[in-house]
Amino acid sequence: MQGSNRAMAICDQGYRKRIAEVVCGHHPQVEVIDPFQIYPDSVTFDRERAVQTFLSLLDVAAQTDLLIAYLPDASLGTAMEIWRAYQAGRPVIAISPMTQNWALWATTRHIFPDLETFERFVADGGLRPYLQD
Repeated sequence: MQGSNRAMAICDQGYRKRIAEVVCGHHPQVEVIDPFQIYPDSVTFDRERAVQTFLSLLDVAAQTDLLIAYLPDASLGTAMEIWRAYQAGRPVIAISPMTQNWALWATTRHIFPDLETFERFVADGGLRPYLQD
């Protein structure tokens, strides 16, 4: 949520709704877990609560059926979520212009350069292999 901000600030989170609408529009049975919906005021948390929340979200990433990571820029938190999901054997899909990034190559099944390309992938049935019925 903070992305590459150096201050206590949250990046624009509008992409979350768009990704959820695309996924659920084609797969209504899917439960989307959105940390920003769960913790919309997280940037105001004190250090102890922030650490506890962050670590619990890493556990969620390790238990998810599919992690979709949106990375318009580098994000330490998202990188750690990707790593935890990958280490737990969970599939990861990235939406990022960093299509030549070795860390993403090593830990993701797909890297889409933008939301439109991801949307076409979903519309064409690309998520079916990752979703449990």
